[in-house]
Amino acid sequence: MPRDGEFAFLSEAEAARLRTYVREAFAERGIEVTVEPGRVTADSGLRFGLTNLAAVCHNDSRGPRRWRTLVDQHVDRVVRSLDGPQALRALPRERLLAQLFPRFIPGGDPARLKAFGYGPRSVPGLLEVLALDLPETVDMLTADSVAELGGPTALRDRALQNLRAVRVDRHKVVRDKDGSHVDVLTGGSYFIASLALILDEVVHRYAKDASARDGVLVALPHRHQLAFHVVRGGDAGPSLHAMARFATVGFEQSPGALSPSVFWWREGAFTQVTTQDRAGLS
Repeated sequence: MPRDGEFAFLSEAEAARLRTYVREAFAERGIEVTVEPGRVTADSGLRFGLTNLAAVCHNDSRGPRRWRTLVDQHVDRVVRSLDGPQALRALPRERLLAQLFPRFIPGGDPARLKAFGYGPRSVPGLLEVLALDLPETVDMLTADSVAELGGPTALRDRALQNLRAVRVDRHKVVRDKDGSHVDVLTGGSYFIASLALILDEVVHRYAKDASARDGVLVALPHRHQLAFHVVRGGDAGPSLHAMARFATVGFEQSPGALSPSVFWWREGAFTQVTTQDRAGLS
């Protein structure tokens, strides 16, 4: 069955059905949109990416019969965010600070870099931004919003403090007969991958007997997942290859995709050591 050119995990027929549902859902809410392979746009300036929605539909075990409902729910959230009050002006400052978290988003887009390039360059290929965790949405703060709220340094300190309380729903150690073993953290929070910013604390919490003297291999396939392997010598090679495969699959098939690469963390610095096409040291 031919695969879609934009979303390889969907067939051409499935992707066409999804795009039709999106166009119809917006039209029923009085918004005429132009549907492109990976996004929709409107004359009002609305730009709505389809990648996350496509992944959500693909991963729903109930199949395509459920897709229209998922699309309606997603579009409703988008429309409410357009019509609702700006959180920066509607919420008290302390409430805003309590809901502030660091978040990774893919870099590379010049427009995105202009709006969200204020954060430190921590993980190669990703932008670290500040985001508000609101009841129905996660709103990323632009550079202008950050300046309005108080500046990036103090806000990042508060966001990292909040990050320490993020709930991890599942911790699993994945082992294989080749000797590889990888700790995988997953959760419903949009900020699981952000835990890489406090990786020394994460390693101490979930791998208490492991020394990170030689560094840690890290993968951030998507926003709901963080994988790591504490380097101990001979098991690093098999674990690196296992993580590279793991990162590629998670990146290609999950909503909130971040990076298909594996990184080496040591003393707070990240170095990219694999790419999507070839698992190996750079």
